Amino acid sequence: MIKFALRCARGHEFHSWFQSSEAFDTQVKSGLVPCPLCQVTEVTKAIMAPAVAGRGEAEPAQPPAQAHLQTKVALLDRHDRKSREMIDAFRRRIFAEADDVGSRFAEEARKIHNGVVPERAIHGQASIGDARALIEEGVPVLPVPPSPDEYN
Repeated sequence: MIKFALRCARGHEFHSWFQSSEAFDTQVKSGLVPCPLCQVTEVTKAIMAPAVAGRGEAEPAQPPAQAHLQTKVALLDRHDRKSREMIDAFRRRIFAEADDVGSRFAEEARKIHNGVVPERAIHGQASIGDARALIEEGVPVLPVPPSPDEYN
């Protein structure tokens, strides 16, 4: 097993374990190594210093206990797991506390913004064009990021 420092095309850095350098190359070419923050699959190795244990120093970090299992995605370090947990918590709260208006999102958001219906939290789907129009009209909207696990 080998741990690589990786960087996506958007500049996010993360680490992941692979069986070999060849396994990394194969998975990247197949689009199986998404950035845990933005899901971009254009990933390259970043420059990293080797982990060498010297006299009196701790042993280099070992792969996770289940690293011997074949995986199709990058394993996450503690910072990446924390980011995923925060995104998931954000999504759970929105879906628990806001009304799902489905494909009528843009229409309902305008009604709320214009005072036609009482103000309330909503979520649903809107096309990019509809979302852009809402923003240009001054309607406060926030895209809900997809769950990182939806890509795995």
